[in-house]
Amino acid sequence: MMTADLFADDPSQPAQLRLSSEAVLLKGFALPDADALLNDIATITQRAPFRHMITPGGKAMSVATTSCGELGWVSDSRGYRYSSTDPQSDLPWPAMPARWLDLAERAVRVSGLSSSGAPDACLINRYAPGARLSLHQDRDERDFGAPIISISLGLPAVFLWGGDKRSDHTQTIPLAHGDVLLWGGVDRLRFHGVRPVAQGALSEREFRFNITMRKAA
Repeated sequence: MMTADLFADDPSQPAQLRLSSEAVLLKGFALPDADALLNDIATITQRAPFRHMITPGGKAMSVATTSCGELGWVSDSRGYRYSSTDPQSDLPWPAMPARWLDLAERAVRVSGLSSSGAPDACLINRYAPGARLSLHQDRDERDFGAPIISISLGLPAVFLWGGDKRSDHTQTIPLAHGDVLLWGGVDRLRFHGVRPVAQGALSEREFRFNITMRKAA
């Protein structure tokens, strides 16, 4: 069951929404860094452009992806896995910006979740209107001891927070520009996804971007 506004009486603290025992949404936590984060994405994708990866079943993902950090997540006919090089260029992925690692460390500290170390992999997703992410588990990593840190930028989205089985009931969590969602511990392998992203108003950005940092190795 969700618990809201854990720090509602302290304006110096971000509003928190606890999805479950070890899953926390920090509302607007990344807003002060949002423009810099978007500029970083533009720089990263000059070296490692967005692409629609192919699932092992042969379908193109509706979400465009790229990566940065020591390891990047890839998908093709051979399956889902992490690679130290970009398969399009055979070059190492761009380095994860220091400001991203700092933001991840601060978010983990504020959330109160435990961690086994700093992220070494970062998946960057770009959602055009209509793009979605079906329910899945993040289980391609070797290290489940650190939480996943997910930063939302641009268009709003509806996050689906499920249980230990794909068939379990899902909660719907609205995510806005600058929100940071973390989950780890007993919640680390919960199923989750994103509903099809809606078209934004004329004043809003064209895409939703999602920065997802994790410890993979």
